Amino acid sequence: MSTPWIFRRGPKPFAWMVTLLCGLSGWCPTVVIADDWVEFRGPQQNGTSSVRNLPVQWSETDNVRWFSKTVGLGWSSPVIARNRIYFTSAVNAEEIAADKGELKGRQSLNLICLDAENGKEIFSKTIFEQHKDSPRIHNKNSHASPTPVIDGDRIYVHFGHQGTACTNLDGKILWENRDHAFPPTHGNGGSPIIANGNLVLTCDGGETPYTLALDLSTGREVWKTGRGVPADKSFSFATPQLIVHQGVSQIVSPGSNIVQSLSPVDGRVLWHVLYDGYSVIPRPVYDDGLVYVCTGYNVPKLLAIDPSGTGDVTESHVKWTFAVGVPNTPSILCIQNQVVMASDKGIATGLDSKTGREIWRKRLGGDFSASPLAVGDQVYFQSESGELTLLKIGEKPVEIAKNQLPGRIFASYSVVGNDFIVRSEKGIYRIGRP
Repeated sequence: MSTPWIFRRGPKPFAWMVTLLCGLSGWCPTVVIADDWVEFRGPQQNGTSSVRNLPVQWSETDNVRWFSKTVGLGWSSPVIARNRIYFTSAVNAEEIAADKGELKGRQSLNLICLDAENGKEIFSKTIFEQHKDSPRIHNKNSHASPTPVIDGDRIYVHFGHQGTACTNLDGKILWENRDHAFPPTHGNGGSPIIANGNLVLTCDGGETPYTLALDLSTGREVWKTGRGVPADKSFSFATPQLIVHQGVSQIVSPGSNIVQSLSPVDGRVLWHVLYDGYSVIPRPVYDDGLVYVCTGYNVPKLLAIDPSGTGDVTESHVKWTFAVGVPNTPSILCIQNQVVMASDKGIATGLDSKTGREIWRKRLGGDFSASPLAVGDQVYFQSESGELTLLKIGEKPVEIAKNQLPGRIFASYSVVGNDFIVRSEKGIYRIGRP
């Protein structure tokens, strides 16, 4: 049985409603509290945080509350519930025994849980053992790149073509599904979301790409919608986005050469936009009546789409297109009436969200994979080399800070309390103010 709607993700119920229901009926549901960071890009699903006193400056030694070394490698972002931090990692016996930090041979795909107060490991649970030696992946990818999603007392983990599973918050496996083993290209990437009582994810592999919905309770297939367009390179890694536009719920699901709007109920295509692009990675963003979609390789474009149409709306509902400094990997932000983004090569840009007019551009330096995070009018841009650039956004951006951590960082930030949770290739940091 799925959790009643007033207790599900999205806008959180008032505490007095929970107290009243518990008092009247003696029944208390499992609730994800407002401060929890339950999915990729956070509780608002768009890379913004309402916390206003997050840290501004740090280093490997300054303002680090704790550091927890991890084994294996994974670029999934940490998710947080009830003062616990969850993330996935791919490890193997050779690495654990010799502490080599390498990933060779067959991988164990694990869900790991840390205590948010001190970083101590609560459990490490093997979800899947690979059937054979690990498939080839891109040298910037991992075997554990999709971010888990938490709903109530369950956590859903996804390893792309290698399978999907559901556990409780103590790591007990409740169901698993390995029926959708599509042929991978460069590994896995897109994270699952929750919509209409289903777990929705993309299966954009080397052939016959599709979007899939699994029942939250059982893991059984509910619906499956193919892309329906030819593509020389059909693989993509995008995370879908659930939106409500003019009272209609839609799942915006980008893939190679097409972005589709799907009905959460049955996967029916509501509208679609065609473009030239593959290996699409950024998650769409919905803001003030428009959906913003990046089109992937080779020359990424940013499309602003009015999601009120039906059928093929390529010519009728694309309000503007921008094609300079658009990211292949990091997702974008909408703040201060601007679309703010960082390209993979470190060019940050601010566009007028209604017209697509460029307002500013700034070179950050370095390469970028992690998605930026916005707090008010400030945006945190994390480079792959560990350098963080903090900008205040306006007509011209103002640089507030640059901070450095050691090692590569590809995972996007998470927030717990007034602190950041930052995942590097070697471990997890909790960073706070002094």
